[in-house]
Amino acid sequence: MSNTNKSSGVHLVRVDSDRAGQRLDNFLSARLKGVPKSAVYRMIRTGQVRINGGRCKPASRLEAGDEVRVPPARTRETEEYVVSESVCRQIEEALVFEDRDMLVLNKPSGMAVHSGSGLPWGLIDAVRQIRPGQFIELVHRLDRETSGCLVLACSGAALSHLSTQFRDGHVDKRYLCLLNGLLPEPAVEVDMPLRKIESGADSRVEVCADGKPALTRFQLLQAYRDCCYVEVRLFTGRTHQIRAHARHIGLPLAGDERYAGKESAKKWKKRGLGRIFLHAHRMELETPSGKRLSLDAPLPAALRKVLDGLEE
Repeated sequence: MSNTNKSSGVHLVRVDSDRAGQRLDNFLSARLKGVPKSAVYRMIRTGQVRINGGRCKPASRLEAGDEVRVPPARTRETEEYVVSESVCRQIEEALVFEDRDMLVLNKPSGMAVHSGSGLPWGLIDAVRQIRPGQFIELVHRLDRETSGCLVLACSGAALSHLSTQFRDGHVDKRYLCLLNGLLPEPAVEVDMPLRKIESGADSRVEVCADGKPALTRFQLLQAYRDCCYVEVRLFTGRTHQIRAHARHIGLPLAGDERYAGKESAKKWKKRGLGRIFLHAHRMELETPSGKRLSLDAPLPAALRKVLDGLEE
């Protein structure tokens, strides 16, 4: 397949009501088809992108009527990628909840929510292919290896409402994970600021005094010989928050090569764990209609099998 390049000039885009509440990086990615996510972030970081004339961040939320400065960008004009039928079936089978305002999926591990970094498609592309012509936007994110509850909005108003719920800490988020080692007590709370440390392709998040506030609670569910199964509650929503706080207390997640190291990941692979043991199993939030909704995504069979093979 041949690719052609096209350069467009600076233009100003006014945000309509359907896009109110959307993250700036997602808004730009939808407009700049073919531009790598890394390039979008670079445009924002260097001040080329402005909201109402002011500097902004990738996570800045847009409001109806905002004027976004979109800089020149070289895009690849390619045929639209078609997600396979088997993946679309997998997504449809992962549906946990649906109404006119939102979709909730039990995201499979190994599936990125966005395209980019060499990936021609992401989960959001598959959902849009299944629901052609329908407004579909991610409300939040999960790492590629993480499975579990993922919320998508079906209208601009729903996106604004749900995004505010997440941003203001009104969503009760619970995860299941397996820690290397044993918690010193049944419940451990970690209230330590986090900051992303850039180190080439191997960037990660670490506890830093000048980082953003982050609060995580680890609750013991089952202790084993050399590890423990815990439920984690997030009170903030920082990137890699659970993984970074677990490493900080000396109990990195099982299968987490980035924060536990390659040797640890190899050890767990021999024990049948081929991914990071992290699953978003429960979420409680207020829907756009004003109802309090509880959502559950069962632990994947592959992770349950690992637990069944552990020694107490």
